[in-house]
Amino acid sequence: MVQTSSPGIREEEAGRTPPTAPEYSSWISQDRSADAASVTMRREAAELVERVVAHYRDGTTHQADGQWTEPVAHYLDADRWRRETDAVHRSVPLPLAMSCELPGPNTYKALDVLGVPVLITRDRQGAVHAMINACRHRGAKLMEPGCGVSRRLTCPYHSWSYDLTGELRGVYAEKTFGEVPREGRGLVRLPAGERAGIVFVSLDPAAEPDLDAWLGDLLPLLEGLRLAECHHYSTGELTSPNWKVTLDGYLETYHFASLHPKTVFETNLSNMMAHDTWGPHQRIAPALRPIARAVELPPDQRDPGDCVGPIYWLFPGLAIAGGWRQKIAVSLVLPRTATESVTQQIILLREPAVTEEERQAADRFGEWFHEVVRDEDYATTYGVQQGLAALDGTDFVFGRNEPGLQHFHRTIHRHLENAERAAR
Repeated sequence: MVQTSSPGIREEEAGRTPPTAPEYSSWISQDRSADAASVTMRREAAELVERVVAHYRDGTTHQADGQWTEPVAHYLDADRWRRETDAVHRSVPLPLAMSCELPGPNTYKALDVLGVPVLITRDRQGAVHAMINACRHRGAKLMEPGCGVSRRLTCPYHSWSYDLTGELRGVYAEKTFGEVPREGRGLVRLPAGERAGIVFVSLDPAAEPDLDAWLGDLLPLLEGLRLAECHHYSTGELTSPNWKVTLDGYLETYHFASLHPKTVFETNLSNMMAHDTWGPHQRIAPALRPIARAVELPPDQRDPGDCVGPIYWLFPGLAIAGGWRQKIAVSLVLPRTATESVTQQIILLREPAVTEEERQAADRFGEWFHEVVRDEDYATTYGVQQGLAALDGTDFVFGRNEPGLQHFHRTIHRHLENAERAAR
């Protein structure tokens, strides 16, 4: 029998008032879309609810076949970090933006990924492109990090300008500079593609990613979420520890009662979830508190959005929480150095926030998400980071009730082993 709450709940930190959990409302129960992806998503959601209901009745959770140990040195070794990020982040298609962050023609998102300045654009025809965010004259950054609208990408250094496809269109004072052939002087392109409301970019300019194969059978479930139809409300950032230390906190529900007693645990049961994998990707599906009432209802009367809070997790670091609800919180975790990463928190809404009341509700949702992650999750994982050196030579153990962590680390091992085998 697996406990559904921790035996000892830690006291709240002195002087800190935990933020009030926002009110959630289901979207999936209102969806009447007849397209194949939506029908598949609703059918699979009903099946997932039945699996979580079974865990609730039995007081259990999804379990792996055994435990898994991970050497602490794998979090500490800067050379291993470089080899891992080469084998993973510089090799696989990275989910770097939500489609609605680039909501129309002539929009862009700029961000730094492992020291690579990336610029994602949507051109006037609506097609997505990605390129190195550096002018071909002298390498200056064209656009500062963030999202925006611009018909031209103009370098702040010497005013060379490019269109949204990356083609060079203007050279300031070309008469005195000398003629610059346009062909071959566009921005350095990066492979990019769009699937299910998510923009993927490869850091290797020579890569030829097959996004359909990369997402596999998870793709129709993502398409059923209809993320591309959502409205981007805000994107914020948090600094975070080593990327694996950070992501370890996203892939289990074991900590809900002990770390989040007055926040997440108010709406989610602890240590109770279903778990699924699709290649390198996965989903953890925690039980929500209304399941206690829904368990007495006939299956066709259970609202999936009230009973289960699935988190779709795309390797190597995009978590989509609340995909069955009206408000969605997306976390994008990207490594910076061996000891630091950055987390983008992206808030999506099913309907635009038009009235002051709607904007206040969206603000409360985003602020709650930000404060809980910063003050509870990351405050704890920074403590983990500080203790790593003292624990060198030991290992961490992931329990049978932490299958998401096991799958994550096995996937990293597999990519690293494949890269090393190919280099021989």
